[in-house]
Amino acid sequence: MNSKAKLTFWVTLMVSITLCIILLSMVGVLLLGLFMPNSVIDNKDIFPIIAPAFSTIVGGFIGLLAGVKLSHDDEEEVNDAPNPSAT
Repeated sequence: MNSKAKLTFWVTLMVSITLCIILLSMVGVLLLGLFMPNSVIDNKDIFPIIAPAFSTIVGGFIGLLAGVKLSHDDEEEVNDAPNPSAT
């Protein structure tokens, strides 16, 4: 495994772990706020504000993961192509 493949693997791993932590913490906080009995703020006011931020974070991380994996796969195809001048 070359250094670029290792770097791609580690970046993908770190982005995936970060995405999981963010999603689990956001869902946990939302569930905590949803079932809090003495909440001063109504839930109908909060969810329209948080939903776009949640979608933006998820979309950004998934786009980053897809870009990293696609660019890595494209480079592998170029490296695996036969070299016509080698014959």
